[in-house]
Amino acid sequence: QLQLAESGGGLVQAGGSLRLSCSASGRTFSNYAMGWFRQAPGKEREFVAAITGSGATTYYADSVKGRFTISRNNAKNTVYLQMNSLKAEDTAVYYCAAGQSTRAIREGTTLDAWGQGTLVTVSS
Repeated sequence: QLQLAESGGGLVQAGGSLRLSCSASGRTFSNYAMGWFRQAPGKEREFVAAITGSGATTYYADSVKGRFTISRNNAKNTVYLQMNSLKAEDTAVYYCAAGQSTRAIREGTTLDAWGQGTLVTVSS
């Protein structure tokens, strides 16, 4: 029932910052936990960050902890991923997803919707 659309990807230098946005359709956006995943060329999809429906609790992969921040604005039906201190290894297609819980997001299973992805390229 949700449709998700990412934006904000692009080319950035190592050490720089970028903010991704994920806009959702649907009136029940706040009922969903939201998350971000990424997939680099030749690699498996990996969990990046998750946030509860209220935005009160967040989770991060160890690889991005301290550098990335997930947030949401339920009034705007939007979730964000602020990426700081970017590294070349952060280069990937980034996807947002919606699920019933942050556990579902972290596990990457039984999710309700996926965005189309946005490419982030970090140059070194």
